[in-house]
Amino acid sequence: MKHSATAIAAILLLSSCASVTDAPDEVAGVLGMPESDAAPASESAAAMVGQQSMVDKDAEAATSALYAFFEETYEAELLESPIALTYQGRRERYGEWDDASDAADIAEFERGQAAVAQMKERFDFDALSPEGQLSWKLFEYAARQEAANFAFRKHGYVFNQMYGQQSVIPAFLINQHKVADTSDAEAYISRLNGVRAYMGQHVSNARDRALLGVRPPRFVYDYVISDAQNVIKGAPFDNGKDSPIFADFKSKVNALDIPDDEKSDLIIMAHDALLASVLPAYEELSAWLISDKSKAGDEDGVWRLPMGDAYYGTMLRARTTTDMSATEIHDLGLSEVDRIHDEMRVIMKTVGFEGTLAEFFEFMRTDPQFYYPGTDEGRDAYLTEATALIDTMKAELPTVFNTLPKADLIVKRVEPFREKSAGKAFYQRPAPDGSRPGTYYANLYNMADMPSYQMEALAYHEGIPGHHMQIAIMQELENVPKFRKFGGHTAYIEGWGLYSEYLPKEMGFYDDPYSDFGRLAMELWRAARLVVDTGIHDKKWSREEAIQYLLDNTPNPEGDCRKAIDRYIVMPGQATAYKIGMIKILELREHARDELGDAFDLAAFHDVVLANGSVPLAMLEDLVNQWIAEQQQS
Repeated sequence: MKHSATAIAAILLLSSCASVTDAPDEVAGVLGMPESDAAPASESAAAMVGQQSMVDKDAEAATSALYAFFEETYEAELLESPIALTYQGRRERYGEWDDASDAADIAEFERGQAAVAQMKERFDFDALSPEGQLSWKLFEYAARQEAANFAFRKHGYVFNQMYGQQSVIPAFLINQHKVADTSDAEAYISRLNGVRAYMGQHVSNARDRALLGVRPPRFVYDYVISDAQNVIKGAPFDNGKDSPIFADFKSKVNALDIPDDEKSDLIIMAHDALLASVLPAYEELSAWLISDKSKAGDEDGVWRLPMGDAYYGTMLRARTTTDMSATEIHDLGLSEVDRIHDEMRVIMKTVGFEGTLAEFFEFMRTDPQFYYPGTDEGRDAYLTEATALIDTMKAELPTVFNTLPKADLIVKRVEPFREKSAGKAFYQRPAPDGSRPGTYYANLYNMADMPSYQMEALAYHEGIPGHHMQIAIMQELENVPKFRKFGGHTAYIEGWGLYSEYLPKEMGFYDDPYSDFGRLAMELWRAARLVVDTGIHDKKWSREEAIQYLLDNTPNPEGDCRKAIDRYIVMPGQATAYKIGMIKILELREHARDELGDAFDLAAFHDVVLANGSVPLAMLEDLVNQWIAEQQQS
């Protein structure tokens, strides 16, 4: 079971802190040693400072040894995944795909569990620095999560509209496989030749799960079949314009500084590989999907799967990093929806709208002033404005942040071959070596799903100060093990993203009341997710019931509501993490403000949250409380 975008084992699901400030070295006046039993106070203090320094050095040495173990473990696991290597900008195994078999998943799990056992055998937790102890806890936490999730490794839907290989493969080749020389182009061709075998493993996995009673609902099949057929439209598969992969390969090869005949040879080899491997891979996938669709049902929640209730509970714990039950999450969502509705009514009065909140929602859904035209010009205008919003925010970041990312950020449209089924917007992290910037993807397939009043909040969430800020800073942390740079906990990551929609309000942004309504609409969306995700997977709501709840309680257009529910159906629990994470970050911030009073520094608080990487919410609370105590002491 590949859990992350990079498909690494348990250690890649981790993130931890960059540093925890050590206690002050001053010990005079703290030890309380009677003068009759000690040297003069100044000598005693100096001696104790020296002893403390030795203790610190011993802890640093122990931590360095632990980090060397982490690096060794991480590197060994990374080398098992050609896909992960490419995501990190490395060229080893550049022409290969991962082993997607269940045997490989079992071996990966066993390696992760063995690594934790080795850590406990070889290292002493008490001898580590605070940073090392936190890393230990995170490493151990991930192993426990993996053990809890492993029993359900076959419960996920292999092919779905959000992350199925039918669209992941072309997106990976187009966006991740760089071609800087002939050998890179040959590796691309090698990967094309390997698509049939790689896709075949995934089809085999899907067959096995179907026999266990694990199939997505029937409607998902149409999305996947459409995606698959889009990949093999165009040359060399038919007489149309070049298919997405062939166009990408040609573009990359033609940009090389090599002789034209060498370019032609490479393009011919890619042409042949597309016909010999990619075409049959997608035809075989489509044929199986069409045949299996008739066996799928119309019930949408995972409660219908074997041990479905236990599976959903495990997913909620993994996604939220809490022990909240489905009922608690559902009730929290209902409460937050009511609160945000009240705030929206205030804005409704501000703009002079006469009518009910439901009527205001309909106005926001249908009034042309809030939508760009569904043309190339309209889409270009959206991307231009989103980029401008991010550029404006960049200039203001130093007012509330001490640490800024080095990696650049670009705004890009979701590629046409996957835009029909892809999510509304998402972020792709930059390459660690700087060869690829972070990317905020906007899905402009249907401009009616991308209202202008939500543009500002969306740009802050996916770009800065949201995902790009958090993830790029995490990757750029120095003197920390790599596993802390590339892992993640959904509640932390998405909680920060949602917090980043709210923070600009305090910074003076959202000066247009409609844009501020858009901010609230985005927060409302995440609150409603708590209701509909648990409604579908715990309370047995149908797809249509969940869609209707969003239509009744949010201003989002119908297409947006339908696409969102389709996403929550195939990704149980994931959507609950956003609001729960945001609530915790705001709760911790206000707790710190209350404790520190005038000494509270917002930029310093952000350092505590960001410079420690992605951590479970309980550990984030520990870090903030430790920072508060240190500030009070100093």
